[in-house]
Amino acid sequence: MSSVTPQATAVSASENRPEAPAETNPFLIAQRQLDEAVDILELDNGTHQMLRWPMRELKFVFPVRMDDGRVEVFHGFRVHYNDARGPAKGGLRFHPHENIDTVRALAAWMTWKTAVVDIPLGGGKGGVNCNPKELSRGELERVSRGYMRRVADFIGPDIDVPAPDVYTDSQVMAWMLDEYETIRGRHVPGVITGKPLVLGGSAGRPEATGIGVVVSIREALKALQIDSTQTTASMQGFGNVGQSAAIHFVNDLGGKLICVSCWDHEDKTAYTFFKRDGIDPVYLRRITDSFGSIDKNKAVQAGYEVRDGEAWRSAEVDVLIPAALENMITGHTVHQISPRVKVLAEAANGPTTPEADKVLHERGIFVIPDFLCNAGGVTVSYFEQVQNAYNFYWPENEVHQRLDQGMTRAFRSVHEMAQNLNVYNRLAAYLVSVERVAKTMKLRGWV
Repeated sequence: MSSVTPQATAVSASENRPEAPAETNPFLIAQRQLDEAVDILELDNGTHQMLRWPMRELKFVFPVRMDDGRVEVFHGFRVHYNDARGPAKGGLRFHPHENIDTVRALAAWMTWKTAVVDIPLGGGKGGVNCNPKELSRGELERVSRGYMRRVADFIGPDIDVPAPDVYTDSQVMAWMLDEYETIRGRHVPGVITGKPLVLGGSAGRPEATGIGVVVSIREALKALQIDSTQTTASMQGFGNVGQSAAIHFVNDLGGKLICVSCWDHEDKTAYTFFKRDGIDPVYLRRITDSFGSIDKNKAVQAGYEVRDGEAWRSAEVDVLIPAALENMITGHTVHQISPRVKVLAEAANGPTTPEADKVLHERGIFVIPDFLCNAGGVTVSYFEQVQNAYNFYWPENEVHQRLDQGMTRAFRSVHEMAQNLNVYNRLAAYLVSVERVAKTMKLRGWV
């Protein structure tokens, strides 16, 4: 691997321990979930320890000149969790609460995600501790380019390929791609996915994660012998993933979405928008800003009832879709979930803690684990990498067809594992993924 920039320090796993040990520490949760799978697979201790920690980490600071002339220093991260199966792959978040443990956990889940859909990639993740809602467009561009200057020697089409995540989008990817190509002095479209179409992006990429969520829900309802056209759903989060999942749940499955909860960045609180006869997700998207905040006044005028931000969790529905951030369903909040709920589709990463998982399992709720449920995005990102490599691009219907096939195949492999071993779905997904990664590491002679 190339050397890192002088002001960026590569950190080995042995020098780090979780910074905030607690029930909701995402990296501790990821490790606990892994440990359970390792026990069943009876992996040796060396393999276990290799899988418990990131292979390499980058933590750094970088300066940005703000619009008022002052210099602000930002903290950035990039983690390669495991690249035995291929180059690291994972999104990039701009979030005010970003920290190394969150990035580690997300990189771990990306490792299992690429393995469960069986694409030749590893897992990585990155982020910047910032609040993009408080940045001007010019400041956002300078943050994006500043981040890329720090990680340019740490990424590449055959090393690590970033993509959009929370509060980043195709425009941020475009700025980063341009900065990387300026540094390298040549075109390298495959270094980043989730790009605009004119810069080598893939048709169907923006809505891919949401479509993958709905394919997973479709297959779960089939397994439970439930007619999708007779189902209702409640969703938390109405960003890109939530919007896409909402539209396809209504249009493709014929279900009725009655609740959507989102964060209002002006009021700095969350609201749930409720409509008993069914939400129109296309209309709701029209009155939603780029950060996923729904215009409350316009919603009320259109006949929506505005409730407390937590009301989505207790809604009387068949399908619950957390599509926001980590730790939304904990040991304390899981009991708020209605007895009517049959399926929990984790469109977000890490929305459920192990304590809540146990309760959901006891109640017989069919959980579609995050790194299976939301794998549509990385699947189409992989398609984008392939198209970049060949400089040949597929039409949107072909992308969606390949995505449906891949997600259906992944769902069935996990469901079969769960049935064969009589284990719950998250553990089954880990067993499928961890076994694939461990086998590859052994073949390479690492363990």
